[in-house]
Amino acid sequence: MSTVVQRISKQFGETTALSSIDLTINKGEFVAILGPSGCGKTTLLRLLAGFEKPSAGNIMMNNELISNPSHTLSPEKRNIGMVFQSFALWPHLKVKEQIKFPIQHHRYVSETIKKKSEERVREMLELVGLSSYGDRMPSELSGGQKQRVAIARALAPQPALLLMDEPLSSLDAELRMDLRKEIQTIHRLTKTSIVYVTHDQGEALAMADKIVVMREGKVEQVGSPEEIYLSPETMFVARFVGKANIFRGSWSQNWFKPEGEDSLVWETKNVSLEMRKQGLFPVRPEQLVLKKDGLGFHGTVRNVMFQGKEIHYSIDVNGKLITVHTNCFQRYHVDEKVVVDFGGVTATRNLSKAFV
Repeated sequence: MSTVVQRISKQFGETTALSSIDLTINKGEFVAILGPSGCGKTTLLRLLAGFEKPSAGNIMMNNELISNPSHTLSPEKRNIGMVFQSFALWPHLKVKEQIKFPIQHHRYVSETIKKKSEERVREMLELVGLSSYGDRMPSELSGGQKQRVAIARALAPQPALLLMDEPLSSLDAELRMDLRKEIQTIHRLTKTSIVYVTHDQGEALAMADKIVVMREGKVEQVGSPEEIYLSPETMFVARFVGKANIFRGSWSQNWFKPEGEDSLVWETKNVSLEMRKQGLFPVRPEQLVLKKDGLGFHGTVRNVMFQGKEIHYSIDVNGKLITVHTNCFQRYHVDEKVVVDFGGVTATRNLSKAFV
């Protein structure tokens, strides 16, 4: 079953939260909605869930109109599951009762699942690694265990679409990494369509089949994690996902000449036409190299942050800070003079003839 969002807009008084959003969620697809706070991603999720009515546009699910400005199916009439940031477990129900409840009451539960509800509960507990926790109360669970129960509860009635609203944001860093892997595994095993709202680019890049980057109520770019990271279409996407350094200069085919450095010509293919037209080249911190001399931008090390497997540097180049990530074996120190260069092809003056 596919879900199609057609020209959806949402206004709250004079504030426009969403503006002409188009999006298709294919059967079995994991779609991450990524963006900063206030960009409209949670509003979009609430529209998909049925908690809000659109101001304009349509939402179709399995070729059926489920929402427009004059007609909106309530959440319980949609074939969806929902996982909230705050877990939202019932404090008076045991874990197995939490999971059994939607099996008994979800409108779209198949008769097979209803007849074998106990078996389905055991299956869900096993899926989330909580087989021995069925008789526990929510107060007896850790944060990660509570979120696993919430995921099992949402999946139990076998919904066509699972909506997840920043489900890992309240957990510690190590637990978030573990649950990312578990959610990936669950998605692979269940083949349920998932819409996952997050402001964490790492989560989106690690788990999603498709990422929708949003800004100020609009879609900036839609693509695979590789496309979003390696070929950002706008300056916002380049800076928000991976925090790219933006160099200004001029383009000739796949050759870029940085502004103020006539001796440099860099070669690359992964830059959008829009960025080229603006004379911009987004370069990820790990695409840059540091050296003691030679061609490149001459600068001074301002900050050094050791991150274990890599070191993050801030380099002052004529008053502008450039971020460079190197491996942990290449060490420079604060106030040391360095040269920043692109890790691709660096050409000398004799290749500047590529520019006409």
